[in-house]
Amino acid sequence: MPINKKLKNAAIGILVLLVLIQFYRPERNLSNDDTYAISKKYPVPDSVQTILKASCYDCHSDKTVYPWYANVQPVSAWLTHHINEGKEHFNFSEFLSYPVNKQHHVIQGMRKAIKNDEMPIKSYTLIHTYARLSPEQKTMLCKWADGIAASMEASYPADSLIWKGRKHRD
Repeated sequence: MPINKKLKNAAIGILVLLVLIQFYRPERNLSNDDTYAISKKYPVPDSVQTILKASCYDCHSDKTVYPWYANVQPVSAWLTHHINEGKEHFNFSEFLSYPVNKQHHVIQGMRKAIKNDEMPIKSYTLIHTYARLSPEQKTMLCKWADGIAASMEASYPADSLIWKGRKHRD
């Protein structure tokens, strides 16, 4: 078989595969259940909520706002994996379902990640430029997280806040 025919067959095969994978639709990360949301116990000022929605919730809540390209495979599968990975580390929608020591751990980890410019991640803010945090927004989020940590520290014995679970990226 001549090389041109092999290339043509390979190109057709790839095209057919790309068309077929468009029928695979991962489950969307959309829920209206706020039963265990962080806001059910800890106040979230409107200014903080606005930042969280723009910069954090797509990967760290059950309320992802999907861009148009989330309808195209294999991008959709990659986004689903990325969102699931983010929620494994910290999910604002499930925060109160965590044991208090994990709540304390992840809120401190959130603060540290923001302070160290690790969150939101660069691959996200490269496309979603509106999600980049200004120095003022970082300060606001860190103060808010400090307030939650302080509230926990005032409400629970110190030894009950020690996280001995799986390490998170913090």
